[in-house]
Amino acid sequence: MTQNANSRRTSLHLMLWTTILMAATRNVNGFMSAPMPSVQKVRHRHQILTQPITQQHDRSAMPLKAAISPSSLATSALHGDVNFVLTTLLIVSASGIAMEQKTTFGKALSAPLVTMLISLVLANVGIIPFKSPVYGFINKYLVPLAVPLFLFDSDIRRVIRDAGSLLLAFIVGAVSTIIGTIATFSLIPLTSLGEDGWKVACALNSRHIGGAINFVAVADTLNIDGSVVSAAIAADNVVVALYFALLFYLAKAGEAKISSSSKEETLNLPSLGDDIVVENGEKPNQITTSSIAYSIASASCLVTIGELLTRAICPSLSSMVITSIVTVLAATIHPKWFRKLRSSGSAIGILFLQMFFAASGASGSLLLVLRRAPSLVAFSMMQIAIHFVFLIGIGRGIFRLDPNELYLASNANVGGPTTAAAMAQAKEWNRLTLPALLVGVFGYATATALSLSLGPLLTRIVA
Repeated sequence: MTQNANSRRTSLHLMLWTTILMAATRNVNGFMSAPMPSVQKVRHRHQILTQPITQQHDRSAMPLKAAISPSSLATSALHGDVNFVLTTLLIVSASGIAMEQKTTFGKALSAPLVTMLISLVLANVGIIPFKSPVYGFINKYLVPLAVPLFLFDSDIRRVIRDAGSLLLAFIVGAVSTIIGTIATFSLIPLTSLGEDGWKVACALNSRHIGGAINFVAVADTLNIDGSVVSAAIAADNVVVALYFALLFYLAKAGEAKISSSSKEETLNLPSLGDDIVVENGEKPNQITTSSIAYSIASASCLVTIGELLTRAICPSLSSMVITSIVTVLAATIHPKWFRKLRSSGSAIGILFLQMFFAASGASGSLLLVLRRAPSLVAFSMMQIAIHFVFLIGIGRGIFRLDPNELYLASNANVGGPTTAAAMAQAKEWNRLTLPALLVGVFGYATATALSLSLGPLLTRIVA
């Protein structure tokens, strides 16, 4: 046994020394075959070597250990691999959806926030890059497609016909959000965010009138930095969760005063966020290969028309605004066609939206997010507080609206159609469930344009 062990050690030593000698031979051959350096290069190297060590370190772009580390070389190679980055973002997006559906932690944070946090951590530990062509592709192509995909059910005639007095409560809530944004920005101008301060205020205004898709549209239109987007979403989700708890506490369960004109309908409520479908006594729309193809093709046509009209009418404006208007008009003129596509459209739109949040988290710095979050929490908290005060004051004092409808409209403002419908079902307001969905979709259709129009006013406040 000892002889076998000794022979193994000897063979290992021989292999090691052979490797060292081969490497040394390569270095010597490379040195002998290399051209002799000029006198100026020799003097330049001598000057560098004779400098203090601190100055020599300042000249280096990265530590020597990092420069020659095999792990860093492998990581940089993966960072440049588009397939690797895209695969990682898809896995992160799917993980966010799964955690919201299957875990209490995920439900509390929501799929977008979980997705952003995961990609933020992965980027800051070096697994995925801070910059990649994949992120640009998502922002340039997938986000514009997500806008019409979420608006396939935005039939304005149906909203006006079936929403009843809840539509008036929602409009009051939207006006209250605008008042809250202007007042809060006057008190908390978000100067720590620099040029992104007023842009974030516009994005949060759109979030608190429509939903996440409007926040994405405004953030992408105004080119808000990825770390700022991550911090804003994280801070706002905390405040919104607390606000929803307040609304559920104040609202009374059971059918009380119902002034909406809609009939009771059957609902198919998927578990994830904004993916919601309403059926009027019909079988739920199934997602098929043809519905997916029709949805993507229809959305692509609407985006193309929106871009062409934007170039012709106002080239300086974001094409997403015109695309939203064109989609609403198309859904109102041809409601039957788009109603068939709303299930697949919502599903695809959610995936694209998740990928946007994953890309935004990957391009953000964890330290900057933690540093900027407190001021954003204060801003969002004050903005929603002013929204609530004006909503109750105007809704109850002037229009004499039912308190439960005001609470539900506020939920649709701040959270979107799905959270409002879930609240109506939880409180057993069966006849308000469909109107809650409709006014939430109405928020999708109007929030982006309204929020972008606030930009000039907010910049004047800063100036």
